[in-house]
Amino acid sequence: MRVRVILPAIAAILAGMAMIGPGLTRPQRLTDALVVVDITRSMNTRDMEGGSRLDYARRALTDWIATRPCGSRIGLALFTERRSLTLFEPVEICADFASIKGAMDGLDWRMAWEGDSMIQKGLDHALRRAGGLGVPLIFVTDGQEAPPLPYSGAARFAGDSPGGLILGVGGDQPAPIPKFDDLGREAGFYEPGDVQHAPARLGAPPPDAAQRPGWHPRNNPYGESDLDGSEHLSALRAEYLADLAAERGLGFLRLSDGPAAIDRALAVHAPGKTVPATRSLSPPLAAAALVLLLTLWVIGGRRVSLTRQDIT
Repeated sequence: MRVRVILPAIAAILAGMAMIGPGLTRPQRLTDALVVVDITRSMNTRDMEGGSRLDYARRALTDWIATRPCGSRIGLALFTERRSLTLFEPVEICADFASIKGAMDGLDWRMAWEGDSMIQKGLDHALRRAGGLGVPLIFVTDGQEAPPLPYSGAARFAGDSPGGLILGVGGDQPAPIPKFDDLGREAGFYEPGDVQHAPARLGAPPPDAAQRPGWHPRNNPYGESDLDGSEHLSALRAEYLADLAAERGLGFLRLSDGPAAIDRALAVHAPGKTVPATRSLSPPLAAAALVLLLTLWVIGGRRVSLTRQDIT
């Protein structure tokens, strides 16, 4: 009899406490970010688990955001040509997760306003945008410059970096880039004659220009070479992205390394903030009340069974 009274009383107390919603407060480190996703043509290359790089990036980033603690803020932007376009400024991920996921799912290569992919210039533009918002940058790209860089290479970075990461996406083996017609229908793959292979003719010519076919000091100071190449194929330019990241105070890793690796890299390369976070005790209290009620039900069932046996 005593058990039949005590257990329900304890269960009622636990259920009442769960309804009140007590919690434990502890310090929580949060990192906000502006996520910029490359939507240029090479991101349509299908070398990420059988799907395109852009499809993979959408899924992987959504999964990572879902693991972030409440209170974190994420903004979203897309990159094409030489700059990024901010879709929305950083918002709290738990309150606005459905909106974040919907915007992420809607990213599409057809949103691009130009066909070029000037990674270095787009990265620097995104850094300035993230710095203006007061958050670190997460730049997601395969690193393929189109058109190729000039002979002098990428421009030196000048400015303040808000910190953050470059997340590389793409395979290590060159793969064909899908080509689409004016109506957005796939029409095969890019061929060598469809793209520019030689470095952009900007700045000083290369040192060996005078030895190249067609060289003329005034009319053709760069000469003719590199007319054939492999720019119609695409692979992750990991070394190039790592160099860009190091010069700008960013970390570099592959998006496929997973959410835990991204969090560890952010802790090193992105400023965070420490805020008090409350962990609710309602779930374990409610679970304990349920266990007590189930225990009481089992005990009651056994008593009824024993009583029937005594009668028979």
